[in-house]
Amino acid sequence: MTTQVIVLNGGSSSGKSGIVRCLQAVLRDPWLVAAVDSLIEAMPASLQTSDAGIEFAADGGLKVGSAFRELETAWMEGVAAMARAGARVIVDDVFLGGATSQERWQKAFGGLDVLWVGVRCESTVAAGREVARGDRVQGMAASQAEMVHRGVVYDLEVDTTHTESLDCARAIAAQVK
Repeated sequence: MTTQVIVLNGGSSSGKSGIVRCLQAVLRDPWLVAAVDSLIEAMPASLQTSDAGIEFAADGGLKVGSAFRELETAWMEGVAAMARAGARVIVDDVFLGGATSQERWQKAFGGLDVLWVGVRCESTVAAGREVARGDRVQGMAASQAEMVHRGVVYDLEVDTTHTESLDCARAIAAQVK
């Protein structure tokens, strides 16, 4: 079977976005990107500041409400529909619920060939990237570095602590069927 979806899971500032851009450059066929950050940006501003949506705490923690989950489920089904329609898709996500988050994606991707990739980065390095980016709540990278991987099963793991995005992308591309 041909790989239809690549799922990259890692904490904030772990290097997923850089890997995505490199994957699009090195993979033979065109691949679309579905990033959780884009989902959040597409939501109404009211859901980015309410209990029903997603709340960013001052210490970098996140709380997700019922309205966010409903929209996220619809988004996941939409991403799966694109893959079923023939688009190859790279998902850039942060599994705040660890294994539970992966299970939601597995349900949406039923019948599709998915390559599950863990993107790791030492928390101190990710925290430094977070500060340099300047567009994240400080503390997210450190709090998410390990949490997002709890109970998640991968086909491949890459570590961006000392490895460039392009090298990680090449390792992932080598696993694509």
